[in-house]
Amino acid sequence: MAEALSDREPSSPGLDLEEISRKISFLDKWRDIFSYHRLGSSNTAPQNHEDSPVSADKRGDGPALPQPKGQGHLPPSGLCSVAKRWITPTKPGGLPVSPPMATKLRQSLFGNTVHVFSPDWKRARFSFHKPFSDLAFALEVGEGGARSIQMAVQGSIINYLLFPRKEKDCRFRRVPAISSQEQKQALAAALAGVLWAAGDAQKATVCLVTEDTHVTRTPDYSADGFTERLRLFDVLEREATEKFIYDHLQCFGGEGSRGVILFLYSLIFSRTFERLQGDLDVSTTHLLQPGAGGLLCGQAVLNLILTGRASPNVFDGCQNGESQETLRGVLMRSDVGFLRWRRDTSDDVLPQVGSRLKTPRLPTWLCDVNGSYGVLFSTDRQLLSDWKTERLFDLYFYGGRPSQKKPARLTVDTHSHHWERDRREDTRGPGRRFSPVEMVIRTKWRDATIDWNGTVPLF
Repeated sequence: MAEALSDREPSSPGLDLEEISRKISFLDKWRDIFSYHRLGSSNTAPQNHEDSPVSADKRGDGPALPQPKGQGHLPPSGLCSVAKRWITPTKPGGLPVSPPMATKLRQSLFGNTVHVFSPDWKRARFSFHKPFSDLAFALEVGEGGARSIQMAVQGSIINYLLFPRKEKDCRFRRVPAISSQEQKQALAAALAGVLWAAGDAQKATVCLVTEDTHVTRTPDYSADGFTERLRLFDVLEREATEKFIYDHLQCFGGEGSRGVILFLYSLIFSRTFERLQGDLDVSTTHLLQPGAGGLLCGQAVLNLILTGRASPNVFDGCQNGESQETLRGVLMRSDVGFLRWRRDTSDDVLPQVGSRLKTPRLPTWLCDVNGSYGVLFSTDRQLLSDWKTERLFDLYFYGGRPSQKKPARLTVDTHSHHWERDRREDTRGPGRRFSPVEMVIRTKWRDATIDWNGTVPLF
């Protein structure tokens, strides 16, 4: 380089060396400034095979926590809508998302590579109501397609809080005593449990958003400034998965984090594209479906969260379709069940939800009530294993509406006399027999009468 410059000015070779040194010093100064503000080239050097993907539980050095405010990191270009404190600084380990991965992810979700998530999905995250309140156990949920995912995870949170492994029963009166620390532990355990089950109890994959962009926009791929910055971390033990998520919980629950989308990505990568394809059938080609007001989760997503398999149907086992193709349903019971009732279905033709979803291992159900989602649960672990408890029992319902200040307590009587049931129906007024929540309960206990104990029926 010095020879090339001296050829340009042969009369002053000494000054050329001084000029070269000055320029190098000047460039180093600006290189440091650019690097400090993350304006230089992205650090996309390929990782060694043995480091990618990384097992966080084996290495013990998951990605660093997000930098606090004032550390000099500007929001990366294209990610201004994602709060910078939820962006994980890039460090060795993990596997950066590749263009084929991003393409396959879009196709699995939307059926194409140009669709992106709507604003209501981008706002959705996992955040609790205030600790030490009547809804301390409950997630704050908004409207839109992400609501069903939040409520499905809510079921796992409730099971974690109400049914510790070493206790036979846990009374609901302790729920208002839940602290912020307990909320975080419950959320980490719930998310980890879902991902671990999706990975066939062999491996969970947790996606985080980093500062570096690994995929660029093309005519066939619409970048969203979020998916292109993913880094995938494989974790090989259940307990380590919970710890890894707990250490990065703000990436799933912080305002502006797009936490529900990040969890959905982690869910798909934990399941793997190959297993996902094996779970689906001809009735489902992609996981999200267009609906009123935006994108809605197909049943395959909900079943993946509840059971660990993306079965697109709610009946038990497999059935033959009209063209004799195999339709895949639910293969085993899960910890959280599923109930569904739609207003356009008559009492005599209830939705075909199989017994495996109706009878989970623990008395907690995700409920689809006219397309709106809530959670129904009992505090008695023995409800579904001792027939005597199903004569008269209490259920609690959380629907996520802003007006709901505490869970509704419903008393269910499955052995009431017909004339008592008819008299209760008459008090509902002309044209209305039961509230939608009562109807969804009656898909499980068909002849039950339900007392709201003074609470105004929800939904």
